[in-house]
Formats: sequence, C-alpha cells, structure tokens
Amino acid sequence: MAGPTTAQRGAPGRADTSARPPHIGPDGPRIGRRTLLILIAVVAALLTAFVIWVLYGSSWLRVEKVSTSGTEVLTREEVEAVAAVPIGAPLISVDTDAMERRLRQRLPRIGAVEVVRSWPGGIGLKVTERKPVLLVEKDGKFVEVDAGGVRFATVDRAPKGVPLLELTPEPSASLRRFGGDRLLREAVRVAGDLPAGVAEDTETVRVISYDAISLRLTRDRVVTWGSGEDGPVKARVLTALMKAAPKAGHFDVSAPTAPAVSAS
Repeated sequence: MAGPTTAQRGAPGRADTSARPPHIGPDGPRIGRRTLLILIAVVAALLTAFVIWVLYGSSWLRVEKVSTSGTEVLTREEVEAVAAVPIGAPLISVDTDAMERRLRQRLPRIGAVEVVRSWPGGIGLKVTERKPVLLVEKDGKFVEVDAGGVRFATVDRAPKGVPLLELTPEPSASLRRFGGDRLLREAVRVAGDLPAGVAEDTETVRVISYDAISLRLTRDRVVTWGSGEDGPVKARVLTALMKAAPKAGHFDVSAPTAPAVSAS
C-alpha cells in the first residue's frame, strides 16, 4: 500500500498550522482591537471619576486657610470678612472672580485685588490699595482722591503728605466747558507730575480755571503752574528754578520756555 504523498505530508521542516485556533499567537492568546479599546475607555472613565472625587468629594483638597497681603490702611480682618472665603469647601469650587468683584464693590479703597488658589488647601488675597494724591475737604472731613480722579474714601484726619485741593472755579467759559470733574482731574494730573521733593512740600493745589492752577508750598512759597499741559517739562524747570533761587517765594512755570522767579 502506497504511503502519503509529499503534499499530504506537507513541506519538509514546516509545522502544520491549519488546526491552530484563531487569535492565538505564538506566545499565547491575543486581545482583539475592539476589546483593547473598551479596556482603555473603562480605565479612562475610572481615572476621570477618581480625579473628580479627589477634587470635589475627598477631604484632601479643601479650603483650610486664608492669607491676605498688601493691606496698609485696611485690616486683614476687614478684607477677609468681605471676601467670605468658604472654609471647608472644595478648593476647585471657589468662585475667585465673584470674590474679586465683591471686594472691589464693598471696599472702594481696594484698587486691584487678585484671589488665587494655593494648593492643596489655601486661598490668597493679594490686595493693592488706592493711594490718595489729593484731599477734598467736606463737612470737616477729608475725601481721598486717587491718581485716576476717583473719590474712594472719607477720613476724619488728613493723611500726612497729601495736599488739599482748593477747587474754587470762577464762573467762566472755562468752567462751563470743562466742568468741576474735569478740573478735578487736571488737579490730579498736576499733583502726579510734581517732582518728589516739591510734592512732599505741597500743602494745597488751587484750581481757579483749566489754565489757572497754582500750588502753595511750605514756608509760604507759591508756584504758578498754569494748565496741566506740559507737566513733566514744568516739573524739570521748577526743579532748576528752586536750585538756582532756594530762597525765592514765587515760581512761575506756566510758560516753561519763559519761567520767572521772584521774592514773593
């Protein structure tokens, strides 16, 4: 009886793989692509759920303390009371924008504020207070005005080193054209342009009209400034005049190209 043919026996040296089950690799079972995608999706969902739980449900990332910086006139207690930071709440859920708005609205002395999360459990309140550059006397008290012309606080005592504004405009075309608020801004502009040494000695900024602004300094000295235009130039000229005539009583820089100085 004839034996199996070469085709039946298979090629020499090759193993017969026709009976191998599908999806079985040389090192064991292989995972199908669809099954792999499902496993990845499950792992991603579990990881997302864990992160959400850590941020919102766990006790690890909750507000435990509040720190406040930048206060000078205001106290930390005032700022933190208005901020009303929710101690114990998830840190991620704190509405920092709403907190900033509330602080600016209820505490006008605050010019800028930043509320920041300090992980893992803190809230930081970074405050920048407005600085008065002029004072307006009203009913025996003093209204503080900042460099932007904003009246932001009323105090019983005049802060040291801040000049008093005398806004006594004459009934003129200038007043009708510019109005009291514009004249106030011009006075603020002049105060901001003053050289440091002059600013320290300025007791009063007097505004009669847009182009008639003057300063009263210590030792009965007077500076005729004119309008608020060309402020930096006028400041340099005034500094030079004061060095050249330290005992003079009157300095006129209203026309900075033709300044004048006199004894009184």
